[in-house]
Order: sequence, then structure tokens, then C-alpha cells
Amino acid sequence: MKTNLITREGFQRLKKELDFLWKEERPEVTKKVTWAASLGDRSENADYQYNKKRLREIDRRVRYLRKRLDQVKVVDYAPQQEGRVFFGAWVEVENQAGDVKKFRIVGPDEIYGDAKGYISIDSPMARALLKKEVDDEVTVKTPEGEKEWFVNCIVYQSDDALSD
Repeated sequence: MKTNLITREGFQRLKKELDFLWKEERPEVTKKVTWAASLGDRSENADYQYNKKRLREIDRRVRYLRKRLDQVKVVDYAPQQEGRVFFGAWVEVENQAGDVKKFRIVGPDEIYGDAKGYISIDSPMARALLKKEVDDEVTVKTPEGEKEWFVNCIVYQSDDALSD
């Protein structure tokens, strides 16, 4: 299951990646392929083979990003969300052993790369937390069984809202 939601920041990040690949990296790699092809025998030309492969990877990612950016719905913060866990919230939870986890609930396209502390809205933890308030107890179903967590804090402002 892949939810078609994304934060404004996530949308901008994907758009920036698409622009970089299409306007900067692809033209550069195309030049290298053209240059390597002009050298003659392509079967043993590592520059040609590598850059041709890279060009296919770029084109594949560009196709994916264009399609995905058309599918996703940007969800912005709304004041009605305050006090409860919804999409885009920074949440701090704690279990009975005292383990504390801090993360932001975002779309599945935002959890990769340098997105530290982000979890997908499709994850069991995020699903269990939706609409909960501070001090609520949450039961999360995991492969190891059910786990109990307590909601300590909910913030919607900045990316460093729950930083130590």
C-alpha cells in the first residue's frame, strides 16, 4: 500500500531532484555518451558503456518522478490539527522501558535518502498514532507482537521541533 500524500517540503525535494536530473545531469551524461561514441568501437569502451547505463538510470528516474509528482497530493499544515497526530506531525513516543523515539509522519516518497527521523504514513506505528493526543497509549502491531507506546509530544512547526 502506498499513500499518495506528501508534505510541501517533500514535494519540493522531489521537484528539485527532477529538475537537477533533467536540466543538469542528463545533458552532461549525454555529452559524455556522444564523445565516447565518437571514439569508435563501443563494445570495449568503458566510458560509453558506463554513461549509457547512467543515462538509462536517469531516464528511468525522470519518468518515475514525473508520474509520481502528478499522482501525489500535497498536504499542508492546518491549525485544526493542533493537539492530535495527523500527517506531517513530529511525534515523540516512549515505551514502558523508557525507550524514546522521535519522528515525523510523512508520505512514502519522503522516507529515503537524507530524511532522518521520518516514517511513512503507511507504517504500523504511524497508522496506530493517527488522531491520538499527548498522553494517549498506543498499541502498535509488529512482527514480534503488540507493543505499547505513550505519546509524549506532538509538534507541527519546523524540522528541528523535537531536536535534543
